[in-house]
Amino acid sequence: MSKDKERSEPARAYADAYTSHYSERDYPAALRSYEQVIALHPSAPEAEYSRSQIRNIVKNVVPAKELLAAQLELVLHYLQSNDDSPAAVSP
Repeated sequence: MSKDKERSEPARAYADAYTSHYSERDYPAALRSYEQVIALHPSAPEAEYSRSQIRNIVKNVVPAKELLAAQLELVLHYLQSNDDSPAAVSP
């Protein structure tokens, strides 16, 4: 039996995403593939690996200052959603 047939579907899908990410440097394709692994196999170990790889791409593509600003905006949005009063925090 070939090595590819021995691997599980989540493992094959993750390997394809990993190839797009590291070998081809095709970040949009890698992100879509990692998202698909998570959506189709949420409880597989490869889903957690995919989440980690998505975080790696984000860290490599988005400048740290912009990432922090986006995270702050997101958390403020969630805090405001859970509390009727606007959060009084500025970046």
